[in-house]
Amino acid sequence: MAEYTGQLLENDLDPNPFTQFGKWFDEAQQRQPDLPEAMTVATASTEGCVSARVCLLKGYDARGFVFFTNYSSRKAAQLHDNPRAALCWWWPVLGRQVRVEGAVVRTTEEESEAYFATRPRGSQLGAWASDQSKTIVGRGDLDERFKQLEATYRDRDVPRPPHWGGYRVIPVMFEFWQGRADRLHDRFTYRLREAKDWVIERVAP
Repeated sequence: MAEYTGQLLENDLDPNPFTQFGKWFDEAQQRQPDLPEAMTVATASTEGCVSARVCLLKGYDARGFVFFTNYSSRKAAQLHDNPRAALCWWWPVLGRQVRVEGAVVRTTEEESEAYFATRPRGSQLGAWASDQSKTIVGRGDLDERFKQLEATYRDRDVPRPPHWGGYRVIPVMFEFWQGRADRLHDRFTYRLREAKDWVIERVAP
């Protein structure tokens, strides 16, 4: 069991939760070399069936948190029917966790195009090759499809698939969790009362 030595006081918190997230995320990038941008993304169907998976945070600003995926995937189907999500980052080196809950919208076509252009070529081809979340007969079919795409786009740029793009989670709640001894952790929530008006509350661990 980890021995936590940090603490989090209300005076330590920035009034703006995005700024507070930025401070913690910067520290995580410096202190935790292995995928500090990895986050659990939880979605739910309209029937209340919840699913979660790890995705990578690809950007954030005052508008929200962005990740990219296949628009034909299970998560995309749930987000289409129930456009809400919860995010969770865990940084064990710092003994810190951040949770975010909010509504979800697609990024613009321009944003998706811009990010897709930065992806490694193999990842670009993979976005075409994989019919994400669908049942497949075996690995061989996937590998063969990838080889065919390599040949198709050998001498030209790989375009973004129309079924691939980004989502932005627009927070209405943040929680910052700092591990402390005896499981008496520090937890603070930011809840959106009005536009840009965040109420900060300490909650029991």
